[in-house]
Amino acid sequence: MKKITLFLFIVFSQTIFSAAKITETEKLTAACKVWGFLKYYHPKVAGGEVNWDNQLLEKLPKIEKAQTKEEFSLIIENWIDDLGPIKEIAPIIISKETKVFDKNFDLSWFNDKIFSKKLSKKLKFIEDNRFQTDEEIGPGYNPLKNGNYFNLKFDEKNSRILWYFMYWNLVEYFFPYKYKMDQKWDVTFKQMLPLVLEAKNEEDFFTTVRKTASKLDDSHVEFALYKNSKFEESKRFFPADCKIIDNKMVVTEILADSLAQADDIKVGDVITKVNNKTIAAYVSEYRDLFGASNEPTLLSKLVKKILNANSEKIDVEFLKDGKYTTKAMTWYDYHDSHRNEFKKGAKKRKEKFKLLDDNIGYVDMGRIKSANVPDMIEKLRPTRAIIFDMRNYPQGTYNDIANFLNAHEEKFAIYTHPDFSYPGKFKWTEGSMCGSENKDNYKGKVIVLLNEKSLSQAEWTAMCFQTAGNTTIIGSQTAGADGNVIELDFASFHTRYTGIGVYYPDGRETQRIGIVPDIEIKPTIKGIQEGKDEVLDRALLFIETGK
Repeated sequence: MKKITLFLFIVFSQTIFSAAKITETEKLTAACKVWGFLKYYHPKVAGGEVNWDNQLLEKLPKIEKAQTKEEFSLIIENWIDDLGPIKEIAPIIISKETKVFDKNFDLSWFNDKIFSKKLSKKLKFIEDNRFQTDEEIGPGYNPLKNGNYFNLKFDEKNSRILWYFMYWNLVEYFFPYKYKMDQKWDVTFKQMLPLVLEAKNEEDFFTTVRKTASKLDDSHVEFALYKNSKFEESKRFFPADCKIIDNKMVVTEILADSLAQADDIKVGDVITKVNNKTIAAYVSEYRDLFGASNEPTLLSKLVKKILNANSEKIDVEFLKDGKYTTKAMTWYDYHDSHRNEFKKGAKKRKEKFKLLDDNIGYVDMGRIKSANVPDMIEKLRPTRAIIFDMRNYPQGTYNDIANFLNAHEEKFAIYTHPDFSYPGKFKWTEGSMCGSENKDNYKGKVIVLLNEKSLSQAEWTAMCFQTAGNTTIIGSQTAGADGNVIELDFASFHTRYTGIGVYYPDGRETQRIGIVPDIEIKPTIKGIQEGKDEVLDRALLFIETGK
């Protein structure tokens, strides 16, 4: 009797399961994963033999009508069968020489309860007999090949779904740092999907794209619109640059001398509110619209957002000597608010390199170019120390300078590249070398200054300079976004993300961490007000004392 009861219970449970309603989120989440998997794994689809985007648009109405998990699985099974038979191939053997990085890899969803066992087996068969290619990632890699997303109409629901599916799967299979995100990418899909579906216009959709991209936690992520929008950078700007410190903004550089003088704006001035909103409130409001690997870089990006507005008349609250004062300012267009850069003689010309007191060299890595390196070497070779200021974006001089600093050729970085023959997995590559055999290399101390402005090539160049052996990093956390950039360009907007993984030769990570300083020092409001460069001052102290 017990066996009969158990049998009836199992049959009843299976009937209930097959008849269970399936939600829109469940259907679209599963459809997104299957569509993306087939796009990169199915031999015909990955080979470009079918218009895979159009097929999704054709299947979405059927998927929408599916009421149960059984109905949904049948739609997907038939879709796969309609693509034709897949040739069973010999087991794909990965070469012993190939070092695999698989922290991002996850196809465990094949066995989700939403899929029938038959469908799960089909997906596994496709994985085992997947599309094969010898293509390697390089500067010319086009992540949007075999697709047409440029002129999609984002005021149409299915066009938004298509774009969202494309972007989510691009990150799922080819973003090297998916495993470093604060929030799992699956969770992000479900969190943002309602916003994709409910967007009433392009503006709503663009907001969703920004929020989705910010979840990559990648300082390389940017978002720009090509037409007027509430999110387009305004044409009215504050006439100075600032830095957020302790929930306040302190003026660090005057960009338009006459405008700043008219409103009595000076370096060191502290801003507490803009249009009656605190700096902390701005940070809270906009943090999910900007991609950043860490908090210092996020704050740096938010400064630009806070310091431009949609109108000319702006109220700015300042804190000075313990008193709060609000100024009704007029902000101007970019040319006027930055005209020190265009007015001849308005700003003292910055030197590419120079000799400081006490026989110490200084190099501005954001300005020096390869053509200037021989002169720099001649002038600074006799110094007891050289400070390489990399709180900027270098001009590709890493190897020219490394040949001067290093006594030997050294490996300074290794990489992970997407494996297009096994999407989701990455391959380790040999990496980059710098320096050369040079008995006449520089013998003094090498100091590198870094901060949150040190992004990508700056971080990579710092890794190179560290191989000199007598290098000390001074400053604060860098942007934490090493590697190249994948650009995604569409008719209405542009976005981007880091394309390859960058690590030290011993496997230490740089993404989100950045280049860890040997001596940490951050600017203070007091120091800025006193006209000090506290990071540079700390470097000079280290050269003098060794501490």
